[in-house]
Amino acid sequence: MPYELFIGLRYLKAKRKSAFISIITVISTAGVALGVMALIIVLAVMTGFEESLTEKILGTNAHIVVLKSNEGIEDYPGTIEKLKKIKGVVAATPFIYSQVMLSTGKNVSGVVLRGIDTKTDPQVTNMSKSLIEGKLTDLDNAVPAPFAKGELSKPGIIIGKELAKNLNLFVGDTINVVSPLGNITPFGMIPKMKQFRVTGIFNTGMYEYDSTLAYVSLHEAQGFLGLGNVVTGIQLKVTDVYKTGEIARYINRQLGFPFYARDWMQMNKNILFALKTEKMVMFIILTLIVLVAAFGIASTLFMVVMEKTKDIAILKSMGATSRSIMKIFIVEGLVIGILGTAIGVLGGLLVALNLEPIVGFVQRVTGFELFSKDVYYLDRFPSQVVPADVVLISVTAVLISFVATLYPSWQASRLPPAEAIRYE
Repeated sequence: MPYELFIGLRYLKAKRKSAFISIITVISTAGVALGVMALIIVLAVMTGFEESLTEKILGTNAHIVVLKSNEGIEDYPGTIEKLKKIKGVVAATPFIYSQVMLSTGKNVSGVVLRGIDTKTDPQVTNMSKSLIEGKLTDLDNAVPAPFAKGELSKPGIIIGKELAKNLNLFVGDTINVVSPLGNITPFGMIPKMKQFRVTGIFNTGMYEYDSTLAYVSLHEAQGFLGLGNVVTGIQLKVTDVYKTGEIARYINRQLGFPFYARDWMQMNKNILFALKTEKMVMFIILTLIVLVAAFGIASTLFMVVMEKTKDIAILKSMGATSRSIMKIFIVEGLVIGILGTAIGVLGGLLVALNLEPIVGFVQRVTGFELFSKDVYYLDRFPSQVVPADVVLISVTAVLISFVATLYPSWQASRLPPAEAIRYE
């Protein structure tokens, strides 16, 4: 073991003449640990939010949507065949998109009505996997009343869990779907209205989708909205979700105007950009905690240098070089930084990996809702630890600690031996 490392470790374990220096050392170590712990927890939560949101978006929506300017797509089967031949496209399905009102008794809610092809939609989205009641194929057939015999059968509709809760609906209930794009009469525009029967309830885990989406079959949507054989657009699934931008641009070149393709990143860029920006800003802000702790390390080393003036002079008199003296105090400061980082990593991982039960326990004890699904889109508290983030945080903390040791160590190395022992 090099003598610089040996002496540096001995200085850390030796009893201090001043208890204040020992207290500052403990505080500096704790400061680094808290900074690292806070960084790991916050970045785990931010990454969890980003991954969960991306999973919900891609589970409910397609990777790429192909639309037509100011009109629907008429020859959609032919367009689908062209799109399937494009490299990277796995599956395609037509869809209809319209805003309508749902009413039942005294309850009314505005929703997005989607008409889907029940045969091809499961190849593109995960909506069918989100069903907690009913089956997707029930949309294709008229559904009779579950209990009342003699009541006419009605087309099926699938709604979200939160929407069902808001409208007090259950599978088998009847609901009125009202379209603002109605018929023109001598008395003005009369909205279209049709009764549907709830055949299923889905739960995506994303509050915004579960409270604002309703699904019907493609032909029912076409008939209700008076679209004939026209669809709003075509949804695509691709092999690589992070290359959708390239595929969308290629589709735009191949199909040309008035067709245009938009990928999931374009359609959700505001949310994704906000999450990435917040993650970066939080990393910078919380790194300041480690910087404050680094000042504590520097202060500790300055006081240790003042306390060990005689030792420095003796070492130099025995032939120790300025570089060796500098290494001794760098070792002492680095050990404080590495110890604090190690404690912070262990504490951060312990909390980040068990964050959801911890949040649940705090909410039960305090009675205060820390995580509202109405605000944060999701129905659970996400936390995902990325090993690369943990390594980045650890390396950053150790580097900051190392930089903090340089100036006091350099000052110690410049101490003249004669001046140091003159008054001893």
